[in-house]
Amino acid sequence: MWGEDPPLRAVSMLRGCASRLRRALGADVLVSEVGGYAIRAHGIEVDVATAERLARSAETAVAAGNYAQARELYEGSLAQFSGEPLAGVPGPYADWHRGRLEELRLTLLGHRIELDLHAARHAEAVSELTALTAGHPLQERFRELLMLALYRSGRQAEALAVYADTRRLLQDELGVDPRPELAELQQRILQADEGLAAPKVEPLPGDAAFRAVRPAQLPATVADFTGREAIAEGLSRRLALSPDTPMTVSGIAGVGKTALAVHVAYTARESFPDGQLYVDLQGSGSSPAEPAAVLGTFLRALGIPDTDIPEPVDERAALYRSVLAGRQILILLDNARDAAQIRQLLPGPEGGTALITSRARMTDLAGAHHINLDVMAPDEALLLFTRIAGAERVGSEQDAAMDVVAVCGLHPLAIRITASRLAARPTWTVSALARRLSDEYRRLDELRVGDLTVKAAFEHCYRQLEPDQARAFRLLGLVDGSDISVAASAAVVDRTEAVAEELLEDLVDARLLESAMPGRYRFHGLVRLFARDCAEREEPKPEREAALSRLLDYETQPRQYSHARPTSRCAPDAVPA
Repeated sequence: MWGEDPPLRAVSMLRGCASRLRRALGADVLVSEVGGYAIRAHGIEVDVATAERLARSAETAVAAGNYAQARELYEGSLAQFSGEPLAGVPGPYADWHRGRLEELRLTLLGHRIELDLHAARHAEAVSELTALTAGHPLQERFRELLMLALYRSGRQAEALAVYADTRRLLQDELGVDPRPELAELQQRILQADEGLAAPKVEPLPGDAAFRAVRPAQLPATVADFTGREAIAEGLSRRLALSPDTPMTVSGIAGVGKTALAVHVAYTARESFPDGQLYVDLQGSGSSPAEPAAVLGTFLRALGIPDTDIPEPVDERAALYRSVLAGRQILILLDNARDAAQIRQLLPGPEGGTALITSRARMTDLAGAHHINLDVMAPDEALLLFTRIAGAERVGSEQDAAMDVVAVCGLHPLAIRITASRLAARPTWTVSALARRLSDEYRRLDELRVGDLTVKAAFEHCYRQLEPDQARAFRLLGLVDGSDISVAASAAVVDRTEAVAEELLEDLVDARLLESAMPGRYRFHGLVRLFARDCAEREEPKPEREAALSRLLDYETQPRQYSHARPTSRCAPDAVPA
């Protein structure tokens, strides 16, 4: 602060400054440390750091030939300077920084004016350079740019006069000649060098370089994609006709949401000439993708340098929407956990279209068009099985093939797994495969090939349940029958009907249960087997027997269990007296 001559009360004065700074900025910004103080900016940008970051980005843009974008970045960097740097701060340390920052500002200004000349804005540059050379007479770079601007404006004599004036000034003040670059420019002006002519094509202001970046990130489509014609056609048509409407495709695990979305995205590519973005949001796993990380990936794919990508997620989202504005881009957000995960990934108006897949129903996503993807129709399921396993092997055992797809519950992932296993085992017959799958207790273990497994797909959903939801899922899996009522479910889980219905709806939202009709619920066949497997693995035998006993008592005397004793979802271990 004061160099070699501090005042007598320097320490006290510094403490007073720190106190005032804390009142102005907050106690969490200026913190005490051993021997002094430290600033914790918590993501707040310091103007010097911002200016230097934007300048580095501008240099990168120049190196890539993106001159219009570079000029905007230099303008942003220069905008950080306002008045005298560190005004009113005494001492040699501040003096040194003032000189450094002023030199930085002049350098940035020179780079920006150079880009102005590259964009054929020589006439506008003359007046600015004239003022700069008057204020900084020994800055040869400004004089060189002024000579070039005058020459390109048709003022050759004035350009040469600037050189003569510069040479005379340097001799008088410093006793030196102009630098070689300036002398070379004088000779080129005298010779009317064609290389000094202004560019023939003037870049359009704001024609940022990222507009030329066309991402094409869609994953490979499924070669044997089968069925879903009406749904796919309707989705493709809506994507083309409703560019501002997010589209969601939801359904149980393994039902083919991603395959459908990727197929539709490829079909609709012509409607999105500016490209396609894709991300797997890992919503069904234990570590879903963070919106900030996804936004960073998207911005880089759209041509934004890392140095220009802000840290706060809100600022990233705003920049993302700005980059997409006016563009026709398809954004495929695959495997989303919920609406909260994707809201900041949606484009603004006239900024493209988002196609979203999720196991959850995103009814809280405002303005979206929702599609619930069910299992395949029987003829579609058989066709998919045949395409993978081979027409020759399936053709002679049509009935057995229908048995296979039936025990798979028309579930696309299960069908793909069974057909792939059959294709990999030339000695198996379709009938032998059907017999292996007929045993319910072995069926889920049979539905495995390579890294594909039906059980793992359901496991991801199950592990996201809350304890009371998971308990209800397990106990309901013990019940046979096509569907179950709310009252019967209340008996099984030993809760009031109101709490039981809430649990049932939670399982519907998690895509582990289906709402057959108002007041009645059912499992998909394979999900029921998984729920039963979870119950046998995690529920003690007495609790499993008690659940079935309560159901039997309810079926014998329905009124007895119409309102189970426990009234709170927070008492999962409660057992009736």
